[in-house]
Amino acid sequence: MNRIDLKFKQLKENNQKALVTFLSAGDPSLDVTRETILEMERCGASVVEIGVPFSDPIAEGPVIQRANVRALKGGVNLDKIMDMVEGLREETDIPLVYLMYFNSILSYGIDRFFKRCKEVGIDGVIIPDLPYEESDEIYEYTEKYEVYQISMVAPTSTKERMKNITDKAKGFLYCVSSLGVTGIRKEFKTNFNSMFDTLNSLSDIPKCIGFGISTPDNIRSLKPYADGLIVGSAFVKRIEEGKTDEDKIKSVGELTKELYDALCE
Repeated sequence: MNRIDLKFKQLKENNQKALVTFLSAGDPSLDVTRETILEMERCGASVVEIGVPFSDPIAEGPVIQRANVRALKGGVNLDKIMDMVEGLREETDIPLVYLMYFNSILSYGIDRFFKRCKEVGIDGVIIPDLPYEESDEIYEYTEKYEVYQISMVAPTSTKERMKNITDKAKGFLYCVSSLGVTGIRKEFKTNFNSMFDTLNSLSDIPKCIGFGISTPDNIRSLKPYADGLIVGSAFVKRIEEGKTDEDKIKSVGELTKELYDALCE
């Protein structure tokens, strides 16, 4: 069974919800990325998304865009990230998911990419610019190498489209909180009752809300709707603002603990 399935099964049995955390690989270095992932796990993260830096990350706001630029300037590439994950797997079994853009997979080679994901221990991929309608391009490879494509669904999706997406979804469903790009938000205007009534009527796959969640109060207000909450830009901002590598890792750990505690209340 995929580590994502095992994690959500365990959480459900314990009446708990998932804290899904994100960081950009190689910002400021892959050594810091590795240690930060371990710190996130120690402080309560259930799943970690690893952002693969890309020169044109269309779904990302300015915080993650800047992290992409810093990582790419530092010479990070997909082979180096794969090697980092392979070493990380000697220390943890936490579910790991790449968040990346399809051009990076094409450039690497689709079969080669998913084969390497399987070898190093990547459990899933989130590809914001590969919509459901085009996901057949990678389906045979995700099946062959047992690496899940994590599907995304937006508040504007019709019930028909939600059904098509949930019918093929694996691992968990990434439920986009708001229109636009990633980034810290002051408020959420989506009708989550309506959105999740529809999604829950279509599938019992775990559902996690992402985009804009950054504070314990956000966690408290949104956790009744979903099986998990996804936090990204707030962590990347902590890394950006830390003065030393140790400060960055410690600050991310502190925020992880604050969000986890709010999730457990």
